[in-house]
Amino acid sequence: MALTDMPLEELREYRPAVPEPADFDDFWAGTLAEARAADGAPAEYRPVDSPLATVDVFDARFPGWGGQPIAAWLLLPRGARGPLPTVVSYIGYSGGRGLHHEHLLWNAAGYAQLVVDSRGQGHETPDPDAVPTPQFVAGFMTRGIATPDHYYYRRLMTDCVRAVDAIVEHPAVDPRRVIVAGGSQGGGLALATAGLVGDAVAGALIDVPFLCHYRRAADIASDGPYPELTHYLGMHQREQVDNTFRTLNYFDGQHFAARATAPALFSVGLMDPVCPPSTVYAAYNRYAGEKEISVWQFGDHAGGRASQAREQLRFLAERGLPGQALAD
Repeated sequence: MALTDMPLEELREYRPAVPEPADFDDFWAGTLAEARAADGAPAEYRPVDSPLATVDVFDARFPGWGGQPIAAWLLLPRGARGPLPTVVSYIGYSGGRGLHHEHLLWNAAGYAQLVVDSRGQGHETPDPDAVPTPQFVAGFMTRGIATPDHYYYRRLMTDCVRAVDAIVEHPAVDPRRVIVAGGSQGGGLALATAGLVGDAVAGALIDVPFLCHYRRAADIASDGPYPELTHYLGMHQREQVDNTFRTLNYFDGQHFAARATAPALFSVGLMDPVCPPSTVYAAYNRYAGEKEISVWQFGDHAGGRASQAREQLRFLAERGLPGQALAD
């Protein structure tokens, strides 16, 4: 994809006028209070027999939306001094937690890591409360979109907050050094979590985030999940356009960004056809906490690839959040 969005100078000043629902805070306060009050089994971490020699692996379950069990991997660097700084990782669209040996960077750098499955998208966490996707539209973007109460991302974002609630109670984790992280959908979920939990997290790593400035994304995104919206709206133009964006306004990363206070490192690919740069900057420019953005001039939706991980390690170390060394 060639550069078709705004010039970088305009992106840096881009602040679209997106109305915030008057009851946004009440909606999310009620949602999280209900989830925390729901019956559900306490968090459980079962050791996994793994061939990895330097990592202790646990098959985790914690209560999410409605107290429903959410799968995760907990990875602890063997021999590290505790309690540990911890990265809570969220996954990109249509993916789940995968296999535990796919997630070794943060352990190698001296962090614990909780890798959170995405309900209905991964293989380990079902979505029993799902409202059927509208006819002729595949994917998760329009699932339950008729109302904020039933929208898919209400449940998934709640799961992500409950992951932080759970991991801060683990004895190997330093609750003052929890970092939320992810790319694409995972970046949008990390942003939402940072906005919803406030100072309960010490940092946020938000790569090429999805779930931001839906109206702009529906107009210009040429690949990825946003075209699910345009497909749906193209078939329901007369009756659903206003209502659809009214629902999505409760889940827009711009509004979460305005409430987030943890130091955050964003990234953006200026040739990204999935999460166009203007949608990323719409959220970044509203971010209330200390912030920095890595701009990848020729980056597509992969952003800076492995170079971004190097930037993340630098960013955390400069803010007093380095990984911990192994014991002698």
